[in-house]
Amino acid sequence: MISVCMATYNGEKYLKRQLESILDQLGEGDEVVISDDSSFDDTISIIEWFDDPRIRLLKHNHFHSPIFNLENAVRHAKGDYIFLSDQDDIWHSRKIAVMTHYLKDHTTVVSDCVLIDEDDNLIAPSFYQLNGSRPGLTYNLLNNSYLGCCMAFNRKILHAAIPFPRSIAMHDIWIGLLTELIGKPVFIPDKLISYRRHAANFSSASEPSRLHLWFKLKYRLQFVWLATARLIKLNLNPNLIHASP
Repeated sequence: MISVCMATYNGEKYLKRQLESILDQLGEGDEVVISDDSSFDDTISIIEWFDDPRIRLLKHNHFHSPIFNLENAVRHAKGDYIFLSDQDDIWHSRKIAVMTHYLKDHTTVVSDCVLIDEDDNLIAPSFYQLNGSRPGLTYNLLNNSYLGCCMAFNRKILHAAIPFPRSIAMHDIWIGLLTELIGKPVFIPDKLISYRRHAANFSSASEPSRLHLWFKLKYRLQFVWLATARLIKLNLNPNLIHASP
């Protein structure tokens, strides 16, 4: 079973097209779990317009955070494989089939993507090339390659990652770091989504970091501390990794 997890907030402009690109690839027993953070545009109406039993909508939330809004969706996922999705990208038709194939032998799969602007114009032909993406614990502490909308993982990683620590900078970095510590990641060359960059995006993964050097060092040390604490907790109680999140 596939669970696609999405966090929405005022996503009316691109949401219909994104959901169409996802639902076209899912089977009858799969699901799209959407957690909405109290949108006040037509986001909810668009989701309900689909009238698709595979969509599970969690609404009336007040997280005021894309990280913990997504965590709410992930907590409700029932699938063996969890795919993360933004509300404004476009999935290519082979995404689920290709990534599911790799998930048979790996805990986490990361794909490449093309970057587009708000009008579907190409910005860059490869996020990997732009970012220098590759696996490796030390490398990803210095230069994160785990882009959430290009990730899928199994329930081992889900159980390890939940709950998200309150102070993490972003959920994809957290999941990627845990994968490097306890999982088996693979970065595949396939470009499986059109990743949209526009003024309303929550993150700026495609842009050079403007964060102060001290802040970047501080949050990396914080990630190491949090991941080490989670690893110790899992080692002391291995049953936690198989428990319901």
